[in-house]
Amino acid sequence: ELVPAARVAHVGVYRNHDTLEAVEYYFKAPESLDARLVIVVDPMLATGNSSIAAVEKLKERGAKNIRFLCLLAAPEGIKNFREAHPDVPIYTAAIDRHLNEKGYIVPGLGDAGDRMYGTK
Repeated sequence: ELVPAARVAHVGVYRNHDTLEAVEYYFKAPESLDARLVIVVDPMLATGNSSIAAVEKLKERGAKNIRFLCLLAAPEGIKNFREAHPDVPIYTAAIDRHLNEKGYIVPGLGDAGDRMYGTK
């Protein structure tokens, strides 16, 4: 009811815990995204690598009008994301202090994917 004409895409990307690089495992999106507002939602923006990769895939599909929305971000992730996609505004509820040596947001929430899907 909120956005009745909204189409949903799924960009499945996770972070390799050793390299911190994005690994794509799934992509399904409407064929034509060029005339749509695309809102990318990710719980956290840590290194930015997964979010950068997701937005890149959507741009390859034709998305031009993109917004990025997250609950929590680290300054390093914001910097990396802005360098990769300066045309995409970031909306976040909070910015934490920094990333630790494992690429986790400090103080942060841990790994959002692990928490959501019980993988740890």
